Amino acid sequence: MKAIVMRRFGGPETLELAEVPRPVPQADEVLIRVHAVTVNRTLDLAVRAGRYGRPVTLPHVLGADPVGEIVEIGDDVVDRKIGDRVATLPFVKAATGSAPPVLLGVSAWGGYAEFVAVPARITHLVPAKLDFADAAVVARHAPLALHLLETKARVCPGETVLVMGASGGLGSVGVQVAKSLGATVIAGAGAPERVARAVAAGADYGIDYRRSDLVQEVMVLTGGRGVDVVFENIGDPDLFPQAVSSLARGGRLVTAGSHGGGKVTLNVTELYQKQLTLYGSTGQTSGDLDRALALAADGLLQAEIADTFPLSSAARAHEDLEEGRITGKIVLLPQHIEVPLSS
Repeated sequence: MKAIVMRRFGGPETLELAEVPRPVPQADEVLIRVHAVTVNRTLDLAVRAGRYGRPVTLPHVLGADPVGEIVEIGDDVVDRKIGDRVATLPFVKAATGSAPPVLLGVSAWGGYAEFVAVPARITHLVPAKLDFADAAVVARHAPLALHLLETKARVCPGETVLVMGASGGLGSVGVQVAKSLGATVIAGAGAPERVARAVAAGADYGIDYRRSDLVQEVMVLTGGRGVDVVFENIGDPDLFPQAVSSLARGGRLVTAGSHGGGKVTLNVTELYQKQLTLYGSTGQTSGDLDRALALAADGLLQAEIADTFPLSSAARAHEDLEEGRITGKIVLLPQHIEVPLSS
């Protein structure tokens, strides 16, 4: 089969289209013909550059969230059949003791390939109403957004949620999930067009935090009270303290990202005087994924796809995302191999 293989860490040029052996599923595994897989800043770009926080063995195939159809099943698999349309969770093996979890596309070969073998237990049926590209985008971010906002922050109807980075992949889903939970949503983003995109995705209000005082604008919108929940997944040293200061007394902040740097200051006096709670989590459950796919099939979550690329153009997809030429989610289509000829 063809796959995008990285044999060293570095820039997009390290990604090469290569012939590799087609995997054979083990007894508890299924073989998926991959139809879509997303491109991610952390789980793809950072891993490729050698900046990810966990060891990666080379040669390696990226791709944390392959979606496709099952073409072969292992001898012990009883709850999946050939032809099933499935999405995947990335957790191939759970963390044990001091050992980190085994993640698809990080510590196990992932979905930048025509086929991938995964444990049957991490696969979830994709509703017939969803196409593969939409399912891949929903499966990548919506389960985590549900876990953070519903399970960790316990957002209730009538509360106000500030979503930071609201036009990004996780942020735009966070806007939609918060709305589905009955919240009033304030979208924070770093440019007017990004604010507009987040409002179009369902946010009630928008703030350009690069041009305006975030805390002041939040207080105006909330009558001086602040927000109940902040969905913060940037980790920017300037923005994070402002996000915390935007919280009302008893407020909660949830986060699962740090692409803005990750080293931030925290006003501990504010933390205890306002009785704030901060949650960091990358957790998501099988139920979160099933619910996310069902919400998308019912039209309550929309997949925001900026562009699609054939498998052979993975390096160009990485370059476009890294250089900021594309804002939003990029999807690779592994069954589309060849680069289209230019006219």
